[in-house]
Amino acid sequence: MVSLTALWLPIVLSAVVVFIVSSILHMVLPHHRSDYAKLPDEDKLRDAIRDAGVAPGDYAFPCPAGPKDMASPEMMEKYKQGPVGMMTV
Repeated sequence: MVSLTALWLPIVLSAVVVFIVSSILHMVLPHHRSDYAKLPDEDKLRDAIRDAGVAPGDYAFPCPAGPKDMASPEMMEKYKQGPVGMMTV
């Protein structure tokens, strides 16, 4: 049986090669290019967010005030009307 100390170089080299090859494939192959779509009238939306003074952070909309508010008729109506989403600024 071969000891682990004799295999450290092949293990490290194979890990480096796999990392480099997977990074190149991830950048070259187009399988993630359709993950994000351009918003219609993006400039108008950016202006509205900027004018609202939204600070950097993660946001959900509509956002309930607490757990009890999630099932309220008002919140359910907001979900029905839409849009519903999450946003990172």
